[in-house]
Amino acid sequence: MFLKKKIIKSTSNYWDNICNLKKAIENADAIMIGAGAGLSTSAGLEYSGKRFFDHFSDFADKYGLQDMYSAGFYPFETLEEYWAYWSRHIMLNRYLADIGKPYADLLSLVKDKDYFILTTNVDHCFQRAGFDKQRLFYTQGDYGLWQCSKACHQKTYDNEKQVTEMVIQQENMKIPSDLVPYCPYCGAPMTMNLRIDGTFVQDEGWYYASNRYNDFLKRHENLKVLYLELGVGGNTPVIIKYPFWSMTSKNRNAVYACINYQEAFCPPQIEKQSICIQADIAKVLRDLQADK
Repeated sequence: MFLKKKIIKSTSNYWDNICNLKKAIENADAIMIGAGAGLSTSAGLEYSGKRFFDHFSDFADKYGLQDMYSAGFYPFETLEEYWAYWSRHIMLNRYLADIGKPYADLLSLVKDKDYFILTTNVDHCFQRAGFDKQRLFYTQGDYGLWQCSKACHQKTYDNEKQVTEMVIQQENMKIPSDLVPYCPYCGAPMTMNLRIDGTFVQDEGWYYASNRYNDFLKRHENLKVLYLELGVGGNTPVIIKYPFWSMTSKNRNAVYACINYQEAFCPPQIEKQSICIQADIAKVLRDLQADK
């Protein structure tokens, strides 16, 4: 449907774009927010650099790991070591991380609007920041949930208590064997509830959220909808970016806004309906708050 050629929007009219986005927020009947990893990065949840080495220097020294994302795919030798890494990862990014001002600023901007959030993030920041749980759809899972590695049943399990014990009791990059979690149905090892392959479990809560998302879209067809894309990269464009482009093109009353630190663009077909700002998300949300 869309041409392969993309229009890269200049940042030369930054303040004009801020003004236009403010007006789009004010005039919108509804705001559909699509959030990717860039939003959490702007809030300080860096997966590499100092933050990684401060917490995982032992794994970096032993295996040459350089960031939390790639480390999550490393084939650790034992389940004890696997969960030593993952328990730290979960604790750091799901239970202990500060939410960050960008989330607070975003909530302030949309709290009085009819909004919904579709996100590929799995760090639970939206809910911890105070966004309405009924207006959230985490499509790719949640660090706070486990599932059967064989997906023998469609249920997930809260992990905060077990993760806390793993972090406290681990030594020499391993947790005690009696803390390794196993499926209560088939006995297979448990794993993270993250969409990395065909075994991802979509539990009852996932389907409830999916239905609420689709209902939100149907209720606002042809109304003044702002499709606000924040920090979405190129890994999974079919979840947020492409649908937002498509829905904007089908609704002449819609506005598509893309805020991205590295690549803010839109296809030519919706250029006149688009606001693309290539800048730090935290700065943009802060500037949108000015004189609000």
